[in-house]
Amino acid sequence: MILQAKNQLTLQEFLNLPPGEGDITYEFVDGQAIPKMSPKKFHSKLTRALLNLIEQCCEGKGEVYPELAVALTRRGRDWMPIPDILYISNERLPPDWEQEGACSVPPDLVIEIISPGQTFGQMAAKAKDYLDAKVLRVWVVDSKARSITVFYSDAAPQTYMGDELLTDSLFEGLEFTVEQLFQKAKIPLNGE
Repeated sequence: MILQAKNQLTLQEFLNLPPGEGDITYEFVDGQAIPKMSPKKFHSKLTRALLNLIEQCCEGKGEVYPELAVALTRRGRDWMPIPDILYISNERLPPDWEQEGACSVPPDLVIEIISPGQTFGQMAAKAKDYLDAKVLRVWVVDSKARSITVFYSDAAPQTYMGDELLTDSLFEGLEFTVEQLFQKAKIPLNGE
């Protein structure tokens, strides 16, 4: 269900909406409040494993958050997505950021895990929107394909699978294979 007034919502009107019922959260896209799917078991396990990897690598260098809204611009309009994970370096952290509010600057990294009902194509388009909004890097995790596709602002995307070593110049010392990630998340080979 999309929450929408007769006219499109402004960002402030969106922020003033009452919270969603149950575990429903909403993203702000093109003047509409769009429900974000509640994570399922494998999605949650992958989120936890990725959070641990990023936190270990970036301790003292920045902040990593699951499911935190970020205030961006998309195609010239206010946009407030809620990525599955975001990392923001100390250099980008605004000193006046209200810890209870949305992230007010583009993060260094956004990670999106494809949920049931979403396609890789939809996530690739969202990755482009993130990059256009000055996010430095976007990782799209596909649990069905057991892959991570890394989107760059200045290079073609690269997909990692199996035992290919994933490294990223944003994260000195971070090295892992996609298979190691899925093992760490305890997701079996036939998992979705």
